[in-house]
Amino acid sequence: MTGARTLFIAGAHTEIGKTHVAAVLLEAARASGLTVDVLKPVVSGFDPAEWTESDPGRLLTAAGAPLTAEALERISPWRFRAPLAPPSAARLEGRDLRFDAIVAWTQERSASSAADLVVVEGVGGLMSPIAKGATSLDLSHAVGGETVLVVGSYLGAISHGLTALEVLRAHGRPPLAVVASERGTPDEPDFEAMLDLLGDHLGETPLVAARHGSAAWAAPVLSRMRIASRSIRGEAAAG
Repeated sequence: MTGARTLFIAGAHTEIGKTHVAAVLLEAARASGLTVDVLKPVVSGFDPAEWTESDPGRLLTAAGAPLTAEALERISPWRFRAPLAPPSAARLEGRDLRFDAIVAWTQERSASSAADLVVVEGVGGLMSPIAKGATSLDLSHAVGGETVLVVGSYLGAISHGLTALEVLRAHGRPPLAVVASERGTPDEPDFEAMLDLLGDHLGETPLVAARHGSAAWAAPVLSRMRIASRSIRGEAAAG
């Protein structure tokens, strides 16, 4: 386990804004004076020719890291071209993808990081396969720390979100918050109405509205983690 300074970004579905949420949280943490690190161990649908616009590229930018091949390898060592579940994408390339290797790498990188906050992004939805016999939920368990559950704003997102929430709770991983990510597209259902309905079923779990084009929602999520910067921790220890 990597401890309370680690934040795992889980999704209720795929392509709903996990990377956007992770990037905004990274930027907000840096703006508050925290140092950050980011990991996305496995990524599929990866185009090496356009990688700076990929999920790892966006995360590196948000973390203030250089867009270099070395930096990419440092945060996302398992990269696959096909936009499929990683085990299927790995099979197409004849590559070995083992969950124990993913876990060992993620735990070592998290534990060795000197950053105040380490953000780890999962793959697809919470129950999406990440390796043979393992899902993003299993990686969340291995990472430890806190989890943020990202919910989309499409028709059916409430059901997907509540299902993922119940799975997390059943596995002893109640999320720090549920973040509803607004797409801001014309065909999107009424976002405010969705928030009202979703909030009716969350109980004590906070619901955070990540409205399109806004980053104001991120600071309250980070404040729930009660992370002090290294300089503040050093001053407290010295005192």
